[in-house]
Amino acid sequence: MDVFFNINIQFYILSYLVGGIPFGLLIAKRFSGQDIRKSGSGSIGATNVLRVLKESNPHLAKKLAIATVTLDALKGIGVLLIAKALGLSLETLWAIAIFAVIGHCYSPYLKFEGGKGVATGAGVLLVMLPLETLIAFITWFVVGKVLKISSLSSLLALCSLMISAYILHPTMEGINSHAPLWIIAFVIVYKHLPNILRLIQGKEGKVV
Repeated sequence: MDVFFNINIQFYILSYLVGGIPFGLLIAKRFSGQDIRKSGSGSIGATNVLRVLKESNPHLAKKLAIATVTLDALKGIGVLLIAKALGLSLETLWAIAIFAVIGHCYSPYLKFEGGKGVATGAGVLLVMLPLETLIAFITWFVVGKVLKISSLSSLLALCSLMISAYILHPTMEGINSHAPLWIIAFVIVYKHLPNILRLIQGKEGKVV
C-alpha cells in the first residue's frame, strides 16, 4: 500500500475524483430541480444545461450554463496549479491533466458516466498550453457564433489546438511527445461519437 503515499499517485487520484464532480448536474438540480440527464442529450455539460433549462427559464439557463463551464474548467485548473506550486514534474502534470478529463467523462459519482470533456479539457490545456488553448477558444467562439452547433465548434476547436500544438511546440519540450494531447483528444472525440454521427446525418441540433 506504500504506493498511495507517493505524491504523484495521490495527485492522480485527486485529479480523477475532482474531475468527476458533476457540476452541471448539481447546479441544475439545485437551482431548477431538474435532472438534466433525463432530457436533451442526457449529458451533464453546459450545453445540455442550457438546452434543457432554457425551455422553462432562458435567463437562468444561460447563467447556469456559464457557471457549469467555469466550474468544469476550474476543477482541472485547480489541481494542476496546486501540483505546479509543489514542483511536480512536467510528466506528472500532464498525467494529472489526463486524469481530470477522464474523471469528468467517466465520473465515479455517476456510475462512470459523465460529460464530453470539453470544458475540463480546455481548463487543463489552458494551464499546459495557453497559447494553443487561446487559438482553440477563438475557433470555438467563431464556429459557434456562425453555425450554432456546439459539438462541431468543440471538435473544430480541438482540431485547431492539435494543429497549433504541433506548429508551436513540435517537440513538446520537457516530455518530447504529443501523446498526452492525443489521449485527451481521443477521450473527447470518443465521447462525441453520437454527435459526430448526427452531424454526418444532418440531425445535430443547434444551440440558439
